[in-house]
Amino acid sequence: MAIDEAPAAPAEGETPSPPVEPTRPGGSRPEPAERLSAIEGAIAEFNRRSAHREAVIDRLHEENQRLRGGLYRALLEPVIADLIRMYDALLREADRLTAENTDPAYGRLLESFADDALLTLDRCGLEEFTARHGEPFDPGRHTAVSVVPVDDEALDNTVAEVIAVGFLDRESGRVRRPVRARFHQFRPAAVSAEDHEAARSTAPVDADAAATPEAP
Repeated sequence: MAIDEAPAAPAEGETPSPPVEPTRPGGSRPEPAERLSAIEGAIAEFNRRSAHREAVIDRLHEENQRLRGGLYRALLEPVIADLIRMYDALLREADRLTAENTDPAYGRLLESFADDALLTLDRCGLEEFTARHGEPFDPGRHTAVSVVPVDDEALDNTVAEVIAVGFLDRESGRVRRPVRARFHQFRPAAVSAEDHEAARSTAPVDADAAATPEAP
């Protein structure tokens, strides 16, 4: 059995021979152009794998951010609901004090507290929105608290008075709390008994019926 031996070290004073380059199966060495082509192919493959790895990292980071954002909103949900209720209560109390002709300073103080609550809601990602008088009812943005009868059919199902503003999520555009308002409802004017009697008295009389005497 033959055993491959390592090449002997050059003797002292002898010049070492240059390393032997790899050869093709036929015995010839590869051309420099072929070497460069192989290197370029290896670099291109490395870049492709690097780009794929970066894309995977970016996708995982985006999913992580979405999960963290959802958790953040889930934790803040009860806080946001309480802030909205407090905002409404402060404005109602300020309006009540103003209507009772109390010291205006109390009303302004409560309104300043309401502004602070609104600022906190804005920091939580919510925006305030309201409705205009006469605006048509939108089930996605409005909630009817009560109705106001009107005899003008053109005002039917439109905003009569805003009771509380609405809030929407700034990032998703989803309505968090719709506007609470009173809405017009068309109701034809009722005919009074006097008007009905007047209509009967002015109605034309049938001549044949008037000329026929009643039976004894």
